Amino acid sequence: MGSREENLESLKKFWPKDAPNISQVPKYVNKYKKEIIVIKCGGKVLIDPDLFNKFIEDVAILYKLGITVVIVHGGGPRIKIELAKLNIESQFIKGLRVTDQQTMGVVEKALVDFNLEIIEKLKKKECKADGLNISQNNIFIVKQESKNLGFVGRPEKILNEKIQNILDQQKIPVISPMGKDEEGKKYNINADTAAAAIAKSLKSRRLLLMTDVAGVYDKNKKLINEIKPAEAKDLINKKIVEGGMIPKLLNSIDAIENGVKGVVIIDGRKLHSILYEIFSDEGAGTLIRK
Repeated sequence: MGSREENLESLKKFWPKDAPNISQVPKYVNKYKKEIIVIKCGGKVLIDPDLFNKFIEDVAILYKLGITVVIVHGGGPRIKIELAKLNIESQFIKGLRVTDQQTMGVVEKALVDFNLEIIEKLKKKECKADGLNISQNNIFIVKQESKNLGFVGRPEKILNEKIQNILDQQKIPVISPMGKDEEGKKYNINADTAAAAIAKSLKSRRLLLMTDVAGVYDKNKKLINEIKPAEAKDLINKKIVEGGMIPKLLNSIDAIENGVKGVVIIDGRKLHSILYEIFSDEGAGTLIRK
């Protein structure tokens, strides 16, 4: 686990009271210590200060345990607030925000500001972190998703060496979901799509997609604990899942079919959902794997 290795006694000093049973932690640390976990931070975590601080605390715990974490953050709720101030209405097509030139400026500022905020908060928790965002270190080479969506891009290539360079320095890469095309034009990327592209590119062990629901529900509105890619496709085809859950599931399936061992859609509103997912048998949402 490298220089950040902690034994059970020292773990007790920083392990939260409302987190999973501490006795299970070494077993899971052993499972993940040579792996990469990509965490997409989104939903209410972005605008609720208490949830945001708990998210930072959970990431700091993973860092102290020597687990390699890559953060990809969204900005939807913050972007929504900024657009509302300017009386700009958002349109969505299959869960993806239509992005025109005016919206793009708001999106970029919100994402860059949030990127810096995450890094500052992690540093206060004694975690080294570095930002990768469109204004100072773009890693996404994209193509336009569709004319209807405007400046929305789909990642075609990830500049992995920039991420690896940060990981080699024992730092947490904090990635903003925007990219440029071959001509240098800027595009917004759905954060789930960006996170899945990163997870595929790094062949991560886990991709955690934080959201504002407990996970994926079946036709009887019952939470599904684990699902296979084919079953997830079925939920989309039968319109059992709708809206923003569609890109989440499509990206999860894509990641699983391209080298990621498991994708988990977790409830970011639940305290320590990251720790429950990684350090307990019960998990914290819907696990998608083959």
